[in-house]
Amino acid sequence: MPLPISRLRHWFAGAAIAAIVVVGGTYFYARHRAQNVLKQVPEKIGLDVQQTATGFTVSKSAEGRTLFKIEASKAIQFKQGNVVELHDVAITLYGRDSSRYDRIYGDDFEFNQQSGNVTAKGEVRIDLEANPQGLLNPDQATPRDLKNPIHLRTSGLVFNQKTGDAHTKEKVDFILPQATGSAVGVHYVAKTTILTLDSQVAIQVDPSTTVTASRGTITRNPKVIVLERPSVQNADRQSDSDRATLFLREDNTVGHVVAEGNVLLQSTGQTNAQARGDRLDLILSGKRNSLKTATLSGNVQAETSGPQPLQATAERVIFQFSGKQVLAAVRAEENVKLVQHQVSTGQSAALQDMELTAGAIDFILADGRRLDHGETSGPAQIAIRPAAPGNGQESLITAAKFIAKFDKTGQLSSLHGAPEARITSRNPGQPDRVSTSNTLDAAFQPGSGMQSIVQQGHFTYADGERKAWAEHARYTPADQILVLNGSPRVTDNGMTTTSRSMRLNRVTGDAFADGDVKSTYSDLKTRPNGALLASSSPIHVTARSMTVHGTPAIALYTGSARLWQDANAVSAPSIEFDRNHRSMVASGSGEQNIATVLEQADKNGGATPVAITSSRLTYQDSERRAHFDGGAVAKSGDLTITASQMDAYLEPRGASSAEGTSASAGKLDRMTASGQVVVTQPGRQATGDQLVYTSADDKFVLTGGPPSIFDAEHGKITGVSLTLFKHDDRVLVEGSSSAPTITQTRVAR
Repeated sequence: MPLPISRLRHWFAGAAIAAIVVVGGTYFYARHRAQNVLKQVPEKIGLDVQQTATGFTVSKSAEGRTLFKIEASKAIQFKQGNVVELHDVAITLYGRDSSRYDRIYGDDFEFNQQSGNVTAKGEVRIDLEANPQGLLNPDQATPRDLKNPIHLRTSGLVFNQKTGDAHTKEKVDFILPQATGSAVGVHYVAKTTILTLDSQVAIQVDPSTTVTASRGTITRNPKVIVLERPSVQNADRQSDSDRATLFLREDNTVGHVVAEGNVLLQSTGQTNAQARGDRLDLILSGKRNSLKTATLSGNVQAETSGPQPLQATAERVIFQFSGKQVLAAVRAEENVKLVQHQVSTGQSAALQDMELTAGAIDFILADGRRLDHGETSGPAQIAIRPAAPGNGQESLITAAKFIAKFDKTGQLSSLHGAPEARITSRNPGQPDRVSTSNTLDAAFQPGSGMQSIVQQGHFTYADGERKAWAEHARYTPADQILVLNGSPRVTDNGMTTTSRSMRLNRVTGDAFADGDVKSTYSDLKTRPNGALLASSSPIHVTARSMTVHGTPAIALYTGSARLWQDANAVSAPSIEFDRNHRSMVASGSGEQNIATVLEQADKNGGATPVAITSSRLTYQDSERRAHFDGGAVAKSGDLTITASQMDAYLEPRGASSAEGTSASAGKLDRMTASGQVVVTQPGRQATGDQLVYTSADDKFVLTGGPPSIFDAEHGKITGVSLTLFKHDDRVLVEGSSSAPTITQTRVAR
């Protein structure tokens, strides 16, 4: 909106119309004084008889001051028609307070005593000049300083000494200190003191600016000028209205101008612009009638064309001027709306329209031509919409106040909103995305719309089930990535994650957390047929980073990851956890293996931890099986089992164990191992290819290889199968006819 309005000062050239009052009012005041003189001329110079007088002066005084003086080279009285002719007339009017020095010139005047009409025969010239020094020195001398007198020229003027009315149908030309003008036809009614400019009113303010009107009226009480259908025209600007009223000061200078009815301001050129309103008020000040304020009110509408067309509406727009009528500030009030459109240049794929609404907006200009910054008053909203309706996301930004800054080309470059900043993003068929914060800062790129939004101070975000909190958030519309810093926390379908920083993709739903990541899965239901992760207790995961693709049900944790529920825990370089299936895939690295802690019952009915390490772990809670790959090692007390791979089968959560107790999740039911199986206890070691362990009887069965056991006391025993009973250290070796049992013992020498 500031683009067209910044050119309003060219409308103000029309203030020069005020000179018409000086020309018209003073002129007809002079003619009124002149008719009294002319009525007395015959008597004073003996014209009651037919005679001629040459070289005379007639004046009238009151209270020691000369009111006027008439000088003529010749006066002739005619017997027939009661007509008096005056030739080479010069009339000087000083005013009752001697504050004027107005002069009227004409070659020929005719006075008809019967009709009372005084008619100028030919051209009449008038010079209007104020004489402030006359108040102090009423000597009727020519003022020492004549300052820009106003000149008037017309012909065919008829003045009636009986009514005081005057008129002419001829053209009236006038010269003002800063303009020239004309009108066709003038009527003056003495009773109402109204002067009417009948038609074709025109004033040339400067070589490029012209003020025209279809008709004009001038009144003395109140002292106003009214122009009908006024128009101010410039090379590339034009202003029109139904009427304009100029309110005059005591010295006949313009102090206030009001244009009413269909006010239209237009500008053409590289950028076309126009503004409409019901009324335009101009306030002028100083001796030079410098424009102070201009107010366009009543259903104000403005628009510009160009690469970024702008539309604006308000109830009132106030323009503040400084210096040499330089526009300094613009204030829009009541139901303010600004809409900026983007036009495709073939380079932007996602065009945006921006709409700002507020109770009031103040714009500050630089150099009187371009916007520097703007500020809203009262709650305000900015809507960013796709240029094509229904084709993409709509964002609504609100705050208690916005401060906008503009670049050197007058385009919006940044926007600050505070407090109570809020952004609502809407997509058809999707829930609203809402973020709030103490402050909001948006950066814009001319021609491509918003580049980024930064929200700070108690940031909150809601996107369906996903909610987030942080102290600092940055959003980039181009990739729709939301970056959170300052103790960020995100909840999503029962999953809560904290970290040092976090990134959320609002399109795909992907989430990336980095630095001291901790996730807690709550709102879990007990799974009676599950085991390791079947409890209703929260599941916790810590790691250096976390990645979620699409759905929060599956999350990948990397960097010293640890997952646990109650006493069951898994540690690994990376863990991929599936909340819905209560399953996980843990992977180790060359420097760090996976560590898993299970439980098994001891001989007293208590629980003994079983720690298992491996390069990879796969667990599915519905199967209650943990599969360990890549050099698995299981330790429980003084027992160690190594194998290429292991499978640990867990008791269901609802199963019973010892009398009066219930099995907890993660309690080992049985375990199998294969590939280079080694079972080590203090003083003995057993090897084989296959191992089956049952927790109920604490029994290990080794087969394949063939299996063997070495005991420091009994030596080495090999058979088809070996059965070890942990609770009483028994060993059962079985053989076959084709593979008998072999016992090797040491013989002391």
